[in-house]
Amino acid sequence: MASSVRKPGTCLNCPLYIASRSYCLKLKTAVQDPYNPPCRFGEPIAYQAPVPNTVTQHAPQQAVAGTPVAQPVYPQAPPQQSAEGEPYYDPAMYAEDVSLSSHGLMTQRLDLLAPTGVPGLDEILAGGFLRGKTYLVAGEAGCGKTIFSIQFLIHGALRGEPGLYIAIDEPTNQLLRGLKLFGWDLGDLVSSRKLMFLDMRTHFSKIYMREERKHIEPRYIIEQILNAAKRISAKRLVIDPIAPLVYGGREEDVLYAREFLREMVFAIEKTGELTTIMTSEIPTGSTKLSRFGVEEFLASGIIVLGIEEIYGNVERVMYIRKARWAPVKPSKYIFDIVSGKGIVIREPLSEYIKRISRGTK
Repeated sequence: MASSVRKPGTCLNCPLYIASRSYCLKLKTAVQDPYNPPCRFGEPIAYQAPVPNTVTQHAPQQAVAGTPVAQPVYPQAPPQQSAEGEPYYDPAMYAEDVSLSSHGLMTQRLDLLAPTGVPGLDEILAGGFLRGKTYLVAGEAGCGKTIFSIQFLIHGALRGEPGLYIAIDEPTNQLLRGLKLFGWDLGDLVSSRKLMFLDMRTHFSKIYMREERKHIEPRYIIEQILNAAKRISAKRLVIDPIAPLVYGGREEDVLYAREFLREMVFAIEKTGELTTIMTSEIPTGSTKLSRFGVEEFLASGIIVLGIEEIYGNVERVMYIRKARWAPVKPSKYIFDIVSGKGIVIREPLSEYIKRISRGTK
């Protein structure tokens, strides 16, 4: 019978342990002491470094009838050390029910996630966005939706994941010029086909001017997007913003637009290749997350960017409203937009409010 005694081990460097939040993805609980994993049976065993063996070697003992021969004690090799001096994760230290390989979690967790490239956000989301899924980045004008989207594409391109940007509201040349002033010169990434900018603004303006064409053919738009993505073997896609892509400006077209969006999102996700961000502009003062009220239901995650006045200070706030299959509750964070870097999360909004209310900077 297999023994139920657990081998000593630590949470450090375990793929299911989020050190920044002291959180166990396996048990979905906070970890009070990473050297005493909550996944073990019985009483916690504090981690102790192996004690060097001081046994003096003697000549082999001769066996005496009826007397057992003492066995020599060999020194134990110390555990491997990481660059930070912490023991590496050893799957053998954990019991069968926590075996990552048996549940297919050790390699799959990170393989299924696309890091956003936003400092702090990937730690909060336990890795990033689900690959092949669609995410909605919503917010009022000037809150950083385009910066967020481009940052996501740049990070992917530098990791060998080409990205496609569908420009709707702004001509590509103006967008690239603005990004260069911001500190992001994307010329090399574009010329090496790591990034592609597809300018559909002129095409749609012509369609909307034709009275006989009240709707845009969804199949045509989907083919345009997928064909462009295929040309550069894209893994990431941004549609910025989503509303003009499917909407002719008439209230009676809302139901049509919702069906259009469903068909488009399903077709893109069916490929299993494109991790997609679609942005949505929220009117100032509105509580809506999107133009048509269906985008948030189609998306696997929703991130709302906003500007709030807090104790007289005007700050940018990121609201993680929805993150499917990620161990994160709805939460708000203060963030900055830094030239040449993009969006950088500073701290949780709750911590910021506590600090400001105490009068500290």
